[in-house]
Amino acid sequence: MTAPFRFPRFFVTNPSPCPYLPGRQERKVFTELVGPHATELNDALGRIGFRRSQGVAYRPSCAGCTACVSVRVVTGGFVPNATQRKLLRRNADLEVTACRAWATDEQYQLMRRYLAARHPQGGMTGMDEDDYADMIEHSPVNSLIVEYREPAVNGRRGRLIGACLTDRQADGLSMIYSFFDPDHPTRTAMGNFIIMDHITHARDAGLPYVYMGYWVKGSARMDYKTRYRPLEALGPAGWQLLTDPV
Repeated sequence: MTAPFRFPRFFVTNPSPCPYLPGRQERKVFTELVGPHATELNDALGRIGFRRSQGVAYRPSCAGCTACVSVRVVTGGFVPNATQRKLLRRNADLEVTACRAWATDEQYQLMRRYLAARHPQGGMTGMDEDDYADMIEHSPVNSLIVEYREPAVNGRRGRLIGACLTDRQADGLSMIYSFFDPDHPTRTAMGNFIIMDHITHARDAGLPYVYMGYWVKGSARMDYKTRYRPLEALGPAGWQLLTDPV
C-alpha cells in the first residue's frame, strides 16, 4: 500500500544579517524533506522557488524585502556567446563524471581551497570533513556529484579540478553547490564552464531547466547568473523571462 501524502509543516528562522545586501536582515521559511514522498515534495517546492540543503527545503521570507529571486535557465533556448564557446572549446578535454553522492577527501580538499580563495568570510569556511560529508551524502532525493577532471595520463586518473552537487528534479537539474580549483594556471572560469556543462547535459536528457538558485539584483556576487539566457525569474505572476538590463 502506498503511504499517504502528508502536507509538510513549515517553520521560519530568526532574522540574521543578510549575506548579500549590507544592512538588511535575512529570514527563511523551511520544511523537512522526509518520508516516501520527499522527492515529489522537493520537485513541487522547487517549482515555487525553494532550494534544498541536506534534508531541508527553504526559501527567503524576509520582512519588507523581495530582492532574492529564483532563476532557472531554459535549456532548449540557450545559445552560448563567443566567449562562452571559447570556454567550452578550451575545456572540452575534461573528463566529466556523474558520481554517486559520496564525499571524498579529494573533493573536500578542493572545496577548502575554493572557499579560502573565493569566500574567506563565508559561513561555510568552518566546515570540517564530517560537515562536508553531511552536505553531500544526506539527501532524501535523487542527488549526484559531478566531477571534472584533467585528462588521464599514462592510465592514471586525472586531477580533480571541479565538482558540483546536483539534484535531478522532474523538470530539470538543480545546481546545489559547485566549487573548483581557484588557482589553476590555465583552467580559468571553471564555474562558468560547470554551469554550461549542466545546461548541455540537461538539454540532452530532455530536461527543460537548470535551476540556479537565487539572483539578487545589485549584488555583484550574483551577476554571473544573468549571463545564461534565456533565464526565467519567479515572480508574483509565476515564471517569466528575465528581460531587465543588468
